[in-house]
This record gives sequence, C-alpha cells and structure tokens, in this order.
Amino acid sequence: MGNRFLTKIKRIAALVLLAFAMAFASPAWAGTKLPSLQALIDAAKPGDIITPEPGIYAGPLVINKPLTLDGRGQVTIDSGGVGSVIVLEADGATVRNLHLTNTGESHNDLDSGIQVRGNYNVIKDNVISDSLFGIEIEKSNNNVVLRNRIGSKDFAVGVRGDGIRLWYSNDNRIEENTVTDSRDVVMWYSRNNVFAGNTISGGRYGLHFMYAQHNVVKNNRFIRSSVGTFLMYSDIVELRNNYISHALGASGMGIGMKESSDVTVEDNTIVYSATGIYMDVSPYQPGTINKIKRNHLAYNSIGILFHNDWTGNELEDNRFDSNYVQVSVNSGASARRNAWGGNYWDDYQGFDRDGDGIGDTPHEKRVYADRLWMDVPAASFFKGSAVLSMLDFLERLAPFSEPIVLLSDPRPKMTPDVQVVRANQQNEEHEQDQDDDKLKYDPFGLSKRVPKYMQE
Repeated sequence: MGNRFLTKIKRIAALVLLAFAMAFASPAWAGTKLPSLQALIDAAKPGDIITPEPGIYAGPLVINKPLTLDGRGQVTIDSGGVGSVIVLEADGATVRNLHLTNTGESHNDLDSGIQVRGNYNVIKDNVISDSLFGIEIEKSNNNVVLRNRIGSKDFAVGVRGDGIRLWYSNDNRIEENTVTDSRDVVMWYSRNNVFAGNTISGGRYGLHFMYAQHNVVKNNRFIRSSVGTFLMYSDIVELRNNYISHALGASGMGIGMKESSDVTVEDNTIVYSATGIYMDVSPYQPGTINKIKRNHLAYNSIGILFHNDWTGNELEDNRFDSNYVQVSVNSGASARRNAWGGNYWDDYQGFDRDGDGIGDTPHEKRVYADRLWMDVPAASFFKGSAVLSMLDFLERLAPFSEPIVLLSDPRPKMTPDVQVVRANQQNEEHEQDQDDDKLKYDPFGLSKRVPKYMQE
C-alpha cells in the first residue's frame, strides 16, 4: 500500500515538472538549425512570386528586388533574437501572409519585423510578434501597409519599440492594421500619409506626430493608450471619425495639440479619458484656424482643456455629455477668445420658448471656487469630493469675487440632433476624402497588387 502511494506521488511530481518545463520551454525548433529563404530570394528574378513550403524558416532576410514573398498563412520566419526579420531594400516588392517573430532587442538598430527602405512596396496580411519594432519605414514613399497584426516584446512600455514607425516618409497608406501593446505609433517628419481603419491599443501614444504636415487620420480606434493622438508642430492634419477611449493616467488625453495649425478635428468620439481634447498654443501660425466640429466628448474628467488663454479655434456642433468638467483653462485664464457656437451641453439650464431647438440664452460657463483644483495641482486629489463641492456651492451662493467667464456659446443646442444652419453653410465644401483613394503615379503596379487604391 505504501509503495503504491509513493509511486503515485512520484508520477504526480513528474507530471508537475513536465508541465513547468513545457510552460517555460523555448519553441520546439529552438536549438535546431532552421533553413533560410535567402538563397531562394537571391536566385529569384524581378517579378517572381516565391511561395515557400509550409514551415519555419530562419531570418534575417534581405529583399533587394521587386518580387512577391507569400507565406499563404503557413510560413513562420524566426530571426533567432538577432536583427530584423526582413529588411526590404527594393522598390515594388510585396510581402504577405507571413508570421514574423523573434527580432533582436537593439533600439539603435531599430530591430523590426520588417524594415522598409524602398518605395511602392505592399506589406499586407502579416502577423508580427515578439518584435521590438513592428514595421519601420524610413525615407520610403508610396508604400501600402495593410491588415497586419503587430505585437511588441514583453517589456515595460517605455522600452518597447514602436508598432509602426514612419520617419521622413511620404505618401504612404497605413490601413486596417491592429497594433497591440507596443510603445507608440509614430509619424515624424512625414507628409501626405493616410492612417485609416487601424486599431491601436495598450500603448503609450496611439499615434504621435512630430513636424508632420498634410496627413489624414480617419476611422481608427485608439483604446487603452495613455494618449490617443498627439500632434506636435504638425500643420494641416485631418482627424475624422476616430473612436478614442480610456486614455487615462496623469497625462491621459484623447487628442492633444501643441503649436499645431490648420488642424481639422471632426466627427470623433472621445470617452472615458482623463482629458478629451488638449490644446497648447494651437493654432500657432498667424492667421490659421483649427476646426473642432461634431465631436462627441463624454464621461471624461475634462472635456476640453486649454493650456492657456489662446485664440483661433472654432468649436461648433460638438456634444458635451457627462464630463466632470466640460471645459477648463490653466493659469486662471479664459477660453472666450475662441469661436463657440451650436454645441450641445448636457448641463445647459436655459429654455427654448420658440421651439427652434436652440436655447434662448447663451450657455455661459463661469469658474468659481472649484477652480482651486486647477490652480493647485495637489488639490486635484479632492476633485469631486464633498468638501470641494460645498466650497463651490457657497461661492456660487455668495461669491466673494467676480467669477471668471470661461466661455459663452450664443447658440446652445437643446438636444444633440438639432441641425444648426449658418449663413455661410451653402458655400462650404467638405473636402473630406478628396483624392484620398487614388494614387496618381503607379510605376510598380500597385493598382494590380492593391486594386482599391486605383479605382476611379
């Protein structure tokens, strides 16, 4: 009886040890020499289509000619923890349906799933995992990055690489990709790019612009990043129809702008974030206007935060729902120098006696004692507390000083669906999507490889 009991204990112990070994083991191919596709690529002619047999192959690989590498969803390329999995140094190549994994860990070398150093390439339907940087595009134009799934290495967020990185790269299309738990997606010193239909989650910056002009960001989802989209010194950028949620933390914000001009922010939804929209000296260029229209800001700690008393923003037809503070301005300043009109405020207390859907009196926001948490950062700990609410009530009941008029909206909507007709509306032309879906010059056959971009 005792021997049988001991035998069972030994078997259980052996199974537990085996389970631990399997949980922490390297991939099944670790320690074996994987075949490489480099010889096949070197032997191929321009225009060839390479479809390797299903299996696992070794990286890194260099592609320096216009060919197609198609894994058909059955090929894994493992870089063995060294360098980038694929370095694309060609014009007019296609890389598709591959699983690219296990890059090196060098930020200096930008170890990536795919490094792009060419033009008119198509990178689509790939899975990139355990990769410091995902897709890194440098000094490369007119590329299409479509329907890739990208994940970084299991590092602290600040030392991960960027899921997608554009550096001095113009006229690229980044569409329908999913980036999860990378550091940032960045577009620096790059112009005329389209970033559309992507889902970015779990990072630091969902999308970060720096000195990047004439770019379009539309129909994306930014979820659980510290910042949804941030523009620094970037002009003539369009942000349309994006959904941003849970941009939380001390610096959390849905959309931020610093010294950025002629920016269009329209039809976006920003919810459950520390700050919905943040503006710092924007617009910056004299005579320019930032248009912030038809956005829905709901359940944020602050709907719109101005860093200082600035001008040049048109804020019209927006919807403010259940934000703890609808609008705030740092430094004891006001937002009245901006153009407010036709917004819906769920805390508007006026009437609509003529039934036109517009409040009879302006919606004016005044700042009383609740400004304490804005002026003294440490007091924000008490934001929403009974003590601060009581101070605010007493200040409104018998103010000791003249309250600051933060903003005045002369045409507040009574319900969100009211249409506001303006005198110049008949002459306005909506420029959204003009020439968005055409590539005018197609020397490498993008019309055949990604047909929708050349449709008339």
